[in-house]
Amino acid sequence: MKKSLIAPSILSADFARLGEEVRSVTEAGADWIHFDVMDNHYVPNLTVGPLVLEAIRPYTKAPIDVHLMIEPVDALIPAFVKAGADLITFHCEASRHVDRSLALIRQLGAKAGLVFNPATPLSYLDYELDKIDLVLLMSVNPGFGGQSFIEPVLEKIADVRRRLDAYKAETGREIALEVDGGVKPSNIAKAAAAGADVFVAGSAVFGAGTPEGYREAIAALRCAADAALAERN
Repeated sequence: MKKSLIAPSILSADFARLGEEVRSVTEAGADWIHFDVMDNHYVPNLTVGPLVLEAIRPYTKAPIDVHLMIEPVDALIPAFVKAGADLITFHCEASRHVDRSLALIRQLGAKAGLVFNPATPLSYLDYELDKIDLVLLMSVNPGFGGQSFIEPVLEKIADVRRRLDAYKAETGREIALEVDGGVKPSNIAKAAAAGADVFVAGSAVFGAGTPEGYREAIAALRCAADAALAERN
């Protein structure tokens, strides 16, 4: 049976102890580390770059999922791969040539994915499924942590799940479906039931404040998601 993957977002971590925080959530059961990159251009906020990724890479063996909220994207992709990114996703609107950006990520040895804001049409998937390993659906509008989950995104998750299941039936290749924004124990089951299998959680994990709290938070998220996945399957 398919299991959920929990990806704590460092956006909600204590940046004064970032390496320790990454190690703590990994030891607490995190499957991936979600690394949010904002440029104060594509989104109205400024966060971290390749040097920070390179600095935290030794603190975890978990895959690091780099979410680029930057424009343009191509110039910085090589730097993030070199710094240790395992997966790189970017927003469809932020690339002048989506196909070329996806190809660059994969040529450099990382897995590639597309990010869809709540209002971004899914038509990009009509052309790019053979070049992506991950679809990331935003359940908030990007730019800031701590926002509330946008419920209509559940319909979008279900729509993407149907597309990915049809693609898998045709090709045998599986593409992960990730959801990011306002995910917490009270709504993760809905997202899993709709079709997501990777869940980004920021304050829902790091808000617990201690390594033991992180373990309990991740376990609660995973339990709720796995129960919904079991019913879905």
